[in-house]
Formats: sequence, C-alpha cells, structure tokens
Amino acid sequence: MQRDKVIAYASRQLKVHEKNYTTHDLELGAVVFALKIWRHYLYGTKCVIYTDHKSLQHILNQKELNMRQRRWVELLTDYDCEICYHPSKANVVADALSRSNRQSA
Repeated sequence: MQRDKVIAYASRQLKVHEKNYTTHDLELGAVVFALKIWRHYLYGTKCVIYTDHKSLQHILNQKELNMRQRRWVELLTDYDCEICYHPSKANVVADALSRSNRQSA
C-alpha cells in the first residue's frame, strides 16, 4: 500500500506438488511469492506483512523446520519485514475481492 492505496495485486495457481503442502507451508509460500515478486520495491525498506495465519508470526523463532521452510525463512531474513497477525474476520478487503468474481459471473 502506498498512501493507503493498493498499488498492485498478484496471484497464481498452485503447482501440482504444492497441492500436497500443509496450510502452514502454503501460507509461508504465499509470503515468499510476494517478496520475490516485489523484491525491487521491498528490498532495503521496512515492510509489514499481515497474515491471518497466526503461527507465521513465530516462524523465525522455530527450532525444527523442514528444508523448504529453512530455505524460505532464510529468504525472509534478507528482508526487513515484520509479520503481524490480522484476524480473518477483520479482513474485509480480501473478502470483498474474493467475492467480486462470484458476483460478476
């Protein structure tokens, strides 16, 4: 967001092997996807990542991670970002966006 306005959106379909990922890995993968896409804007600046997946707040302090998670956490540490929990009930913007396709179809 810039000046309280959204400047870009991104999405993609899951790859075949990603359909077997746990919810935790899918959420972390979404964060990594966003960081990679907008790395030109985010690298070297402070950014805040809002997620409705509460356990992602503590991912940097976890002792036991699989290799995929370790790789992604290492990428996260390259950025100056803070992960904040945002309850899904309070996330009306995402709800409106996800429902707009169904209503227009």
